[in-house]
Amino acid sequence: MIKKLKDNVVIIELIFSIASAVILIHFSELFWTEERLLSLLFNVGVDLIGLLVCAALIYGSMRQKSEGTRDFRLLILLTEFSFLINLGISYTVNAPDMRTICFVFCLVSKLMDLAMILIFYRYVRITLKFEGKLAGFTTKILSVLMVLEILLLLSNFFFPTTYWIDEKGAYFASDLSWTEDIMLITAGILTTILIIRSNNPRKQKIAALLFIILPVLEYVYTGGVFGNAGQYGVNLVSLIIMYCVIFNEKSQKLASTQVELDMATQIQSSMLPNMFPVFPERKEFDIYASMDPAKEVGGDFYDLFMIDEDHLAMVIADVSGKGIPAALFMMSSKILINDHAIMGGTPAEILERVNKQVFSTNKAHMFVTVWLGIFEISTGKLTSASAGHEYPMININGKYEILKDKHGLAIGAAGISKYKNTEITLKKGDSIFVYTDGVAEANNAAEELFGTDRTLEALNAIHEGTSQKEVLAGVRAAVDAFVKEAPQFDDLTMLGMKYFGSENKTETEES
Repeated sequence: MIKKLKDNVVIIELIFSIASAVILIHFSELFWTEERLLSLLFNVGVDLIGLLVCAALIYGSMRQKSEGTRDFRLLILLTEFSFLINLGISYTVNAPDMRTICFVFCLVSKLMDLAMILIFYRYVRITLKFEGKLAGFTTKILSVLMVLEILLLLSNFFFPTTYWIDEKGAYFASDLSWTEDIMLITAGILTTILIIRSNNPRKQKIAALLFIILPVLEYVYTGGVFGNAGQYGVNLVSLIIMYCVIFNEKSQKLASTQVELDMATQIQSSMLPNMFPVFPERKEFDIYASMDPAKEVGGDFYDLFMIDEDHLAMVIADVSGKGIPAALFMMSSKILINDHAIMGGTPAEILERVNKQVFSTNKAHMFVTVWLGIFEISTGKLTSASAGHEYPMININGKYEILKDKHGLAIGAAGISKYKNTEITLKKGDSIFVYTDGVAEANNAAEELFGTDRTLEALNAIHEGTSQKEVLAGVRAAVDAFVKEAPQFDDLTMLGMKYFGSENKTETEES
């Protein structure tokens, strides 16, 4: 609903842009029979072209989600509103019967100028990432000046503080009119300093400075030559240049980052066993695993490898955090677990050694939950240890149930951590399902969790004799049906293994 509301706001902005141009065309017709036509034609033309450009910009930025886009659209809307107010001032000035309306138009125009200054500063601060004490000081100063100048302008309602409209409808500035420009001058100076001191490319700095410099130059020149100035149009042109330059620069960086993320995704995917069946020559079991990251790269991982001819190692893990840091930590953890498992020992001993090594170099203070199982194929004995991971689910009597194994601390959470082994024996037809918290904690639009109960229901709803690939697909389908349109919040990883029995065991032993 929030997304729809945001979309509607942008559509309303577009409608306002088009309507403003139509209003401008309609009311400018009133000038065609006026003697003031030639003196007003410059402003009307600039305003009309500006509004049409604004409508195009609003439409073009409707789907943009980059930083500062909302402030950019707000600046466009304020510019549009200023065009309309400028038309109103042009029509009502020097008209005695419209003194009050002209006064209000002038007041609103000045308030719009203040708002544009503040929004421009916000936009530049977001896009150019101003940081530090000076940026904080500037924000406070501009906020205070904004309030003071609003109060100053509103005081014109009671007595002519900075301007007034006389009996003939003419506009006059008072001796205190210069106070209206305090915020403009202060904002211009401080923002210029921040732009120059920022660590952005030169072309971004120049583009941002155009919004400050060009309107001033245009106002001085055209005001002196024509008696009228179209600084709002120049504001708009400057804003377009700035937006295009900054957005283009950021687009290039995003494209480069996306290429790197795609490469990281491929590297991470290649490190996980993803060609099934992994062990086509082994007929004693059926095993399958899947990992769906919430971002391009994830922190979850699984691993399947033979320690020797009779022992299969199964690993599933969940690294704290997401993205590139979690993926890097994931890859190093996976390699360490694999290496220590090959060196020998029980799952508990392996996790203790891995934890000690991870903690000694863990400057990022990350951790990873791990479930490690070593399956003895000839006997069906599964020995496992858990470093703070989710409870596995086992099917040993035709129905999946939670196996509450013994837990230790997550790998990397403490320098010394003890782990305990859990042993069970799988018979022919038994199976085990392990997963990361992305399954149980998947949530829908109402923020309800999928939970372990629904996970068990999904597993037990799958027909007997189904392959492990189909088992995992069934669970994922149940999660998707529950979540619906809600975005995936966490990595979702699952591993399933079904035991068919060993050729070395007799039928009596298996039963």
